[in-house]
Amino acid sequence: MATTPTASRARTTSAKRSANARAEARDEDGRFEKEASAKTGSAKRPARKSPARNDSGASTGQMLAAGAAGLAVGLAANVARKLAVQSPTYFAGEWDQALKAEHELTLKVFDAIEATTEKNTTKRSTLLMNLKHMLAKHALEEENTIYPAMRDAGEAEAADHLNNDHGYVKQYLYDLTVMPKDSLGWIAKVRQFRADIEKHMREEETSLFPMLKAKLSPEKNKELTAAMNKEGLKIA
Repeated sequence: MATTPTASRARTTSAKRSANARAEARDEDGRFEKEASAKTGSAKRPARKSPARNDSGASTGQMLAAGAAGLAVGLAANVARKLAVQSPTYFAGEWDQALKAEHELTLKVFDAIEATTEKNTTKRSTLLMNLKHMLAKHALEEENTIYPAMRDAGEAEAADHLNNDHGYVKQYLYDLTVMPKDSLGWIAKVRQFRADIEKHMREEETSLFPMLKAKLSPEKNKELTAAMNKEGLKIA
């Protein structure tokens, strides 16, 4: 039977489709990839992520820098405070005059305490704390520089006597701390304390300190003044 042109074209088209189908890629299940894509939907490529920025090192560095800056400011403020506290002693002159100036300041605090009443318990506590700090600094200056210099100069007995007085100063401060600030006995203890400490001060100023200063050369007195101020700065 003769083949018509139309049938011939149909066979040619069908052959091409079969060839194309054989050449088309298939997936692992034997399905054409186009068919699989049509059923499952085209898979999207995952977006490429930009490299994650590691800020932990930068943050740590910033915190350390801030901490160091804060520490520097705190240390500078502490040094400034210490210099302000010690400056009256420093500018008072040589060691004996400087300690005499501290004695006078201490007695002014006693004046302020004795001017209070039983109702001023907060003020009494504040002034007592101030007195403690002043006497602690003063004692450190004397015990770490002046009294050792006295012993080296042959005045060990006098130095030990003065150092023993400091023990009773601490006892007075302890008693006044634990006693009720509104009791009649509290202010009586303050007056007894003042009487004893004034005796100690007069002995230093009129007898023992002049004797030590006379035994030392001008250079040694200058060194003693510097050493005393250095000790004062430790607790100022």
